[in-house]
Amino acid sequence: MTSWVGLSAAEIAAAVREKRATPRVVVAEHLARIERLDGRIGAFRTVRADAALAEADEVAARTDLDGLPLAGVPVAVKDNLAVRGESTRLGSAATPDAPADDDHVTVARLRAAGAVVVGLTNVPELCVFGTTEGVHGTARNPWDTSRTAGGSSGGSAAAVAAGMVPIALGNDGMGSLRIPAANCGLVTIKPGHGVVPAGIGNGDWFGMSENGPLATTVQDARLMLSVLADGGVGDEAAPGAQDAARTIAVSVRSPLAGVTVSRPYTDAVREAAQLLAGVGHRVRRADPPYPMSLGVTAVRHWTAGTAVDVTGLDPRRLTRRTRVHAAVGRRFVDGVRTGTARERLRERLEPFFAEHDVLLTPALARRSPRSVPWHERGWLRNVLANTAYSPMTPPWNLTGWPAMAVPFGTLPSGAPCAVQLVGRPGSEAVLLGLAEQIERSRPWRRTADLELG
Repeated sequence: MTSWVGLSAAEIAAAVREKRATPRVVVAEHLARIERLDGRIGAFRTVRADAALAEADEVAARTDLDGLPLAGVPVAVKDNLAVRGESTRLGSAATPDAPADDDHVTVARLRAAGAVVVGLTNVPELCVFGTTEGVHGTARNPWDTSRTAGGSSGGSAAAVAAGMVPIALGNDGMGSLRIPAANCGLVTIKPGHGVVPAGIGNGDWFGMSENGPLATTVQDARLMLSVLADGGVGDEAAPGAQDAARTIAVSVRSPLAGVTVSRPYTDAVREAAQLLAGVGHRVRRADPPYPMSLGVTAVRHWTAGTAVDVTGLDPRRLTRRTRVHAAVGRRFVDGVRTGTARERLRERLEPFFAEHDVLLTPALARRSPRSVPWHERGWLRNVLANTAYSPMTPPWNLTGWPAMAVPFGTLPSGAPCAVQLVGRPGSEAVLLGLAEQIERSRPWRRTADLELG
């Protein structure tokens, strides 16, 4: 008997369309795995077991089943996007527990494509930090449960890496897709601005936050991105277009002054560069002209986004680190809102990307922090922990350009390592094509083995 757990979304959808599987059986198997494993992982804030089975039956009864790209595929949704009939808590005790009247547009698109929402996943409070823990739960890395899954889409990443769902929906305002994907051995893409509808929090962190997929294969990431973008992502369908030779800049320099990148991540970038050169790309060492002020710019935008998001919430029900983060950011809101600093950064980096099609960097600077109650620790300690291990992601939220995390090799602990691919606006298909070449040459196991540990 075929087990549908561990298969890709594309494989599951094909089996459902071809009547080799029913959505109910597929969803039930994944719900059983969630029940068995999530006590150790902490991926989900809430599981919609009965509702998901009922929705699976509705998918099976659809007259357009044979045309659904995600027919019967279980999906997890980050708990800052509305799911009809469920509360949206954003990892906080300060948010209302009232059910949403409607799905967020990205959730609606997934459902229209045949996906079944099995639950909402844990996030750090208001999705601020790069570790996922709080009053609703703690998301651990399935490859090393002593470590955080990352954040803020940590619960979504952990759910996919543990095989509890084949794909999950998350979003990225300072690296919140790429950080947990890199920790958990997943493929993700933060699309460029405007490719996928945002509608995240109070203004998408000034337009820096983007919704995107978490998946175990590039094929699934491409498939889910196409659904989220409502077909709006160019697939460069001309023969050989995705394998065309590109000019790739390779940089292991941290964008943030004073933060160094550890050897496993620099080694991964150099090996990935050799791989890409070996399949015909023009690869050369070149550091982007990051300004010395980039760290200050990033902190101003990061804190100002939280200052806006706490509007209307009872500060007494927020954790201390969130209150401090918002207080720091209030003085920056007006300046950040103008967009001047982001435009200056784009202008500085555009000549580099006119010369190079793609930038290859480490996805992280070092392995993720230990899974401890970071939400009970001080603000500065959280900020330092976050910036020390994830300095590579914020520039591309500030510019609004697409960026991917792709698994590549392992750390000394055996947990995944990863590289980052960055492109100019509109280059999502180019990045996905390069990621597929990496995946073909250096395949990564889809999910962590949690049955015996």
